[in-house]
Amino acid sequence: MCDERQLARWARSTVSRRAFGGGALATGVAACTPMELSEEPAAADAGALTERMVSFAAPGGTMDGFFVHPADTASPLVLFWPDIAGLREAKRQMARRLAGEGYAVFVANPYYRDVAGQQFEDFADFAGNGGWDKARQWRSALDADAIQGDARAATAWLDTQDAVDTARGIGTQGYCMGGPFTVWSTAAVERMRAAASFHGGGLVRDGDKSPHRMLRGDAHYLIAIAQDDDAKDPAAKTAFSAAANEAGAAAEVEVYAADHGWCVPDSPAYDRAEAERAWSRLLATYARAL
Repeated sequence: MCDERQLARWARSTVSRRAFGGGALATGVAACTPMELSEEPAAADAGALTERMVSFAAPGGTMDGFFVHPADTASPLVLFWPDIAGLREAKRQMARRLAGEGYAVFVANPYYRDVAGQQFEDFADFAGNGGWDKARQWRSALDADAIQGDARAATAWLDTQDAVDTARGIGTQGYCMGGPFTVWSTAAVERMRAAASFHGGGLVRDGDKSPHRMLRGDAHYLIAIAQDDDAKDPAAKTAFSAAANEAGAAAEVEVYAADHGWCVPDSPAYDRAEAERAWSRLLATYARAL
């Protein structure tokens, strides 16, 4: 999981902001283009996709996020939880790619209780401009109960949109701190059928609200673990697998040959080959479960 020492090393590295922020994103997905907050739909790719910023009532106030989906058709819904740096262009690009596969994707602003919309241009901006100190305060309220309330509110509102096929199951995916959010969300939303965690932290912890103690037997779980995270807590993968077996849940738990953050194009740990492998497993999981 991201920690302050990792971020300090990244911020002190000789890799420039352009090189590991916009440059990595251009290599991995597409060049960064900041987007203004707007409720108006916009064509994302020659009319194939429609995208907009949306907001709605949630337990902590007005929740906002980025919503992208195939134009002129209803699609299975995916609730996308970003990493510690929050909503930004790298996450929007990842959502657009998934929407291109036939999903209606909502990228949540997990910090909506404190701030609206994008707070950092990219991960370099987060690492170099006090992101950790800001996020430490914002995420202090994001426990299991809060995330479950947010997941219920988000899916309830999104189900009112014509772009969402309410006859299909819902998926959820999360990165870094968003990893456990996917399990909590799946425990809260009955129609949610797949949870995918990528380099997620805290999937196994003390207490009844530990994600590994909240698994559903009728859901699919994709748990993609970073090799450096596994080195710090090698027993966690075994505990999660055992809990899934006990719950009767389908779970794919694997340690990838890449470090924490490898799936995110603007992360300094981005590993294209392993990110593509994780992406293929995500699509396979959704194909089976939704």
